[in-house]
Parts: sequence; C-alpha cells; structure tokens
Amino acid sequence: MSVVRMQSSDTNAHSGGTMDRVVERRGISTRIMIALAVAALLILAGLFYWFAPRGSSQSIAADRLTISTVVKGRFDDFLPLRARVTPLLTVYLDAIEGGRVEKVMVEDGTIVKRGQLLAILSNAELQLNVLARQTEVSREVNSMRSLELALAQTRAQDHKAVIEADLAADKARRQFEVQKPLAAKGFIAGRTFRDSQDEYLANRRRSEVMRQAQATDEKLQSSQLGQLRASTAALGQSLSIAHGSLDALNLRAPVDGQLTAFSIQIGQSLSRGERLGQIDSNGRNKLTADVDEFYLGRVQPGQIAMIDYAGKSFRMKVAKIYPQVRNGTFQVDLWFLGGEPADVQRGQTLQARLTLGDPTPALLIPNGAFYNDTGGAFVFVVADNGKSAIKRQVRLGRRNADQIEVLDGLQPGERVITSPYTGFADKDRLDLDR
Repeated sequence: MSVVRMQSSDTNAHSGGTMDRVVERRGISTRIMIALAVAALLILAGLFYWFAPRGSSQSIAADRLTISTVVKGRFDDFLPLRARVTPLLTVYLDAIEGGRVEKVMVEDGTIVKRGQLLAILSNAELQLNVLARQTEVSREVNSMRSLELALAQTRAQDHKAVIEADLAADKARRQFEVQKPLAAKGFIAGRTFRDSQDEYLANRRRSEVMRQAQATDEKLQSSQLGQLRASTAALGQSLSIAHGSLDALNLRAPVDGQLTAFSIQIGQSLSRGERLGQIDSNGRNKLTADVDEFYLGRVQPGQIAMIDYAGKSFRMKVAKIYPQVRNGTFQVDLWFLGGEPADVQRGQTLQARLTLGDPTPALLIPNGAFYNDTGGAFVFVVADNGKSAIKRQVRLGRRNADQIEVLDGLQPGERVITSPYTGFADKDRLDLDR
C-alpha cells in the first residue's frame, strides 16, 4: 500500500487550513505473476507430454483388427495347392525336313494312332539330292563289291599256288626216297641222285615260302575285306538315311494321343525344325502346381496329395519337383495313383491338399496376413483389459492354410493380433480405441 499526500494550491485556505487524505491501491506483485506463468507452462507441458502420441506407439481402432486366441490343438501338416490339369505326356511335332504342304490328312483335336499319316509335304530339291545320293552310294557299293571279288580271286589263286607247290614238293620227295637206296647200291648215277635231292629241297623251301606269303596275304586281305564290308555297311546306312529323309516328308504320329495345336494349311511352306503341333496323352493327365519357395526343403518326391472332385476323393503323389524358383514359387508335378477323374479338362484348376507330415499336438494361432509383414518374428499381444497391445518376439514353426504352430513366446489363452500389420509394424505399442 502507498500513501499519496495531496496539497492545496492555496497555502492560505480559509476553512480549516491544510488537510491530509490517505488512498489505498491494491495489485499482484511481479514475482507472483512470474511464478504463476511458470507453473502454467509446466502444467501445459505435462499435459502435452501425457496426451501427445509417442514415437514408439500408435492409436488404432480395435474394430479394424482381427484378434485371435492362442489355443492348444492338433496341427495338421498339409499344404493347400491350386493345381492345373495338364497332359501326363506331351510329344511335340517338328518338321524334320522343310517343304510345301500338299495334303492334310487329320484335323486339330483328332485322336491319332502311332504311325498314322498326318500330312504330306513335297520338296523337289530334297528329292533330287536323295536320288543323286542314291546313285553315288550305288556306284560306291558296286566298286567295293568288285574290289571284294578281286580280293576273293587273289585269295583263291594263292591257295592254288600253295597246293601246286605242295604237290611238286611231294613228287620230288617220293622220287628222292626211291632213288636213295638205289644210289647207295650203285644202280643210279650219283649226279642224277644229287639232282633229285636238290629238286626235292628246292620244292620244299618253295612250298614253305608260298605258305608264309599266303599267311601274310591272308591277313592283309582279311583286313581289307573287313574295311570294305564296314564301308559297304556305312554306305548302306547312308542310303537308308537318304531314304528316311525323303520319307520324312510324310508326317506321321510318333505316339498315340490327341493331336493339338495342329493348324497347318495346304500350300503352306514349312522350314526344317518348325513346330507343327503336339500330341498329348489321351485320357492320362497330371496336375502341375506352384508352391511357395518357403516349402522348397519340405516337399519331397513320393509325398501323398488328395483332391476332391465330383464327390469323390483321388490320391496323387509328388512325381517331380522343379527346383528353379521364379517369382517366389517353384513347380511340382502330381501323378494320379489308380483312377483319375474322367471328365476333367486340360487347363482346369483343382484344389489339392499335399500332406507334409503326420498330425501332432501343438500350440496354435490362426494363420493370418500378419505373417507376411513379420515373417513370424514377432506379434502384437493384446493386454488383459483389451486397451493396448505390446510387440513381443516369438518363434513360429510350421503353418498350413488355417493354423500356425507356436514354438516359443506365447502362452495358451493369450490374445494376439492376426490381421495385417500395415502401418504399425515398426511400433512397439498399440493403444486400442473402442
């Protein structure tokens, strides 16, 4: 409180002289105002901190989420597959030799038998080449046969020469043996006996030389004859190939089945190796399915699959696995065991269940879209009061179309969010708004 003294402008006032008056002025001191302002700022900062959203948390409407309960149950280890009906065996038709289409004997979609004539082509150049080749081969074959005949004649002459040499040696030996005792008694002159002896020895050596020459000639002739016969056989095969090329202008079915994609026209020119169509096994089909690469190590040949079609169940097995991964999937072929549906169409899609293992007791949660966002590394576990959810690291195992096996991190009765985690997968806490 302050006091203000009021003085009259006239010091000689006529009624009572000078008079003092006290006036009180009330207010808030500066210190108190500063303290109040600081307190208000602290209260506002506390309220902002309490109600402002945290970086590691997010508020989300509970009705946008799918919340599931962790339960104990039986895990059926199967894999649902969407499979396409394809022919069990497909043989492609290619033009072995090019030519012009002269006749088309069957239409696309016809059931054909092995060896059945499908179309006739013409190729004048190929026909002339085959005729020229045939003439050349015939000439070479005739030449070789003449040479073979000459070798046979030479062999016969060698045999004849050996026989004549042996005969001369035998005659000389007999004459020598007859003259030997006579010469000893002096009935034959010594010169005559020595001439007979020399002739015998010479004929014997000539016979031995002829036999050695015959043996050498026999080896050479046998080698030559073997080569000639091999060359003759090769020329015969060449001629057969030439005729086969000519016969290839007549297109025939290599196997039994249904002819498809066969659309050639009369007058059309075809190149060598051009694809003309295909023959699919008639009444025999298989299923081809795309499988997620996650199961590449678990799918094995021989595993059993089941399909339900027209009120009946059909057993199948994994016959072949194509390990090449494209767009996150690989392919498998399923073959029917026993009978197969009679009225399925090529390209038709069927649902199959591939059994990966035996049913086992396990801790389970429903399979949901959250797995694609987390890879099974964590889940959001809902609090007991249902007002929040906390991120928790878990270890998940096998999964099928309906369930996921829980190996660690969750207890029976706990509730988890199994809908997509889009927009909050990086958060640690969720506030659930009712």
